[in-house]
Amino acid sequence: MALLPTLLFLAVVALATAAQSLTGFAFALILVGLAGVFELAPLPDAVNVATVLSLASAFVALRGARKWIDLQMLRDTSMGSLLGVVAGVLLLGWLSTNVVALLRVLLGLTVIGCALVVFLRSEALAQRSPRLSFAATGLLSGVLGGMFASSGPPLVWQFYRQPLALLAIRETLVATLAVGGVMRLLLVVPAGGFSRNALMLSLLAAPLVMGLTWLLRRHPPAWSPLAIRKLVCVLLLLTGAGLVAPALRAALP
Repeated sequence: MALLPTLLFLAVVALATAAQSLTGFAFALILVGLAGVFELAPLPDAVNVATVLSLASAFVALRGARKWIDLQMLRDTSMGSLLGVVAGVLLLGWLSTNVVALLRVLLGLTVIGCALVVFLRSEALAQRSPRLSFAATGLLSGVLGGMFASSGPPLVWQFYRQPLALLAIRETLVATLAVGGVMRLLLVVPAGGFSRNALMLSLLAAPLVMGLTWLLRRHPPAWSPLAIRKLVCVLLLLTGAGLVAPALRAALP
């Protein structure tokens, strides 16, 4: 990769890392989405890089946070996500081989839909949701994670409605995303779906992700959580529009 695209890629990684560190989600949505908008890497490579870097960020973020993780919520959701990740990886492979334009549109619509889901999330429930609902949410998030490494929004919708402390929700969310990322790599790497380009980009960006995550966890900006979430949602909407608009222009006579 030439110097300018490399610097742009690292800038996108830094932006995605900041969003992830401050909200607990959106890393892959921003990284994969903007990589698609600026054509910084083939989509399967961008998804693989996002998976690895999400795990690097989670490794730093979860140090010392184990006591806050809700293990039952983590287990129930991860059980459902296993099948979803398998389906998502298979679907990504088929679409990237046969209909690349459709894959870009699906990614754009996914980013836009996820932004709306997060922005319009409902009020907290009076009682904890049934365990089956976590498995169902895990299934949906697994499909998105397998395709785009973007399993966060369904989990955000489900987790933030639970009557739990915000710190427990955020740390359990990060841990659940990490489990999904490990599942995805265990499927992709043995099958030869992890290219040398994805490996090089991951190694290049990992120190930036880990350092910035550590910094923002210890010195977060003095912004309200609502303001941060709105900024992230606006960025996601613009990213999704940037992916869908070229495809629509090309389809018009």
